[in-house]
Amino acid sequence: MAVSSVYPLNPALFSHSHSLVLSQAHLKARSLRRIIRRGSRLVVLSTHSNAKILKPNRKSRYGDSLSTYDTDDDCLLNDEFAESVDFEVDGNKRVNSQWTSGAREGGQRLLNERTSKNTHERSIVEKSYHTKNRIKEAAFSDINEHGKRMTGKSAEERYPKLYEEIDLDKKCLPLLDYLSTFDLKEPHFIQIYERHMQSLQINVFSARERLDYLLSIGVKHRDIKRILLRQPQILEYTVESNLKSHIAFLMHLGIPNSRIGQIIAAAPSLFSYSVENSLKPTVRYLVEEVGINEKNICKVVQLSPQILVQRIDISWNARYLFLSKELGASRDSVVKMVTKHPQLLHYSIDDGFLPRINFLRSIGLRDSDILKVLTSLTQVLSLSVEDNLKPKYMYLINELRNEVRSLTKYPMYLSLSLEQRIRPRHRFLVSLKKAPKGPFPLSLFVPTDESFCQQWAGTSVEKYLAFRQQLLLKEFAQKYERRGAQKYERRG
Repeated sequence: MAVSSVYPLNPALFSHSHSLVLSQAHLKARSLRRIIRRGSRLVVLSTHSNAKILKPNRKSRYGDSLSTYDTDDDCLLNDEFAESVDFEVDGNKRVNSQWTSGAREGGQRLLNERTSKNTHERSIVEKSYHTKNRIKEAAFSDINEHGKRMTGKSAEERYPKLYEEIDLDKKCLPLLDYLSTFDLKEPHFIQIYERHMQSLQINVFSARERLDYLLSIGVKHRDIKRILLRQPQILEYTVESNLKSHIAFLMHLGIPNSRIGQIIAAAPSLFSYSVENSLKPTVRYLVEEVGINEKNICKVVQLSPQILVQRIDISWNARYLFLSKELGASRDSVVKMVTKHPQLLHYSIDDGFLPRINFLRSIGLRDSDILKVLTSLTQVLSLSVEDNLKPKYMYLINELRNEVRSLTKYPMYLSLSLEQRIRPRHRFLVSLKKAPKGPFPLSLFVPTDESFCQQWAGTSVEKYLAFRQQLLLKEFAQKYERRGAQKYERRG
């Protein structure tokens, strides 16, 4: 094999007596070799600049074949750093064996220094994120999705679909094995590859460093999978220059440490936005243009983290203009709605706002009444008309014998569960013959179970809960029978 360069000798380890001219065609080494002269003896050393790239037939500590790009420190220490080979000088063939041991020791010292440095750097990162006990070489060994070592399985056997659908580089295997510990499967890897191919080409140790940091600040292990599927680029974001600056921004807004992880899981794309050029201007717009009190920004972000990563100017202007034109809402009323339920800035006007407003109109509420309901309970805009609002309205009129105008005084009624709160309490008082005469007051659905039982039912909470459970089981059985009858009719 032709040699393109000859590496200089390290004078600290070896001495030179005179120069040596070698013909390129005389070398029989498998790769580039360093020529070291020691008297009349020669030793050929490996010239790989990367200590991780070693002989292709090397073995791990477990006796398995390793990729030339795998990292296994024990394997490095046990491998031969200096290997004696046959070579020719001036046409004379020589076999070097006498100085192999000395060269090996010198090379071993260099490798020990490099390995020691790498180990030191890893320990710093591990201690920084308090995850030392979790890092057990998962990225550098063959592991399955349960974190257990896989033996006797090739990469094609472990990821057959990946080999079938994409041109999988074996250098990606340590990263895939590590990400599998977060319950990511082959279809997920294909999804990540199609969404952002570069995310599967990074170093596994860098990926571990970044995900360990997210875990250390409160992101749940189960949320990592969802984060990577939505924002695989997060594997490329460095801890010091990206992740930490965004976390500092959230903390500056007053977000408590216990909520940081939940915000990241809800809006992982915020890491792709510049703090200075995007996130901070968005907050300024919410305060200065929308009119949200600066003290409420922390609450708004916690309720809807996505508000930081959307075109807030377009969302705000469109919905403010619609509500002011459709219901005559004042700016202050819409600001109150956004503060209580900032998710409304994500709702579609045609598919979200209009159907619910039109339903409230259809049951007899005037626009001024609807505005009162929405200002007090803005999440009505998120409730299903068919599955939520309409059944509660029907129960209000037919069972509770109440008026629709009572919703303006107790809009909370629309947010309560019909099965878990409204119907059980009403039926329980009826069974005890303690239901108020006339329209059933909606105020009875507001207090806690303890207060309701003490003030109105005059019984224990346990008795009420037992009644509710029995009622739920009965209603479930009735629904099951109705569904069975409907299927039978369709078949007939």
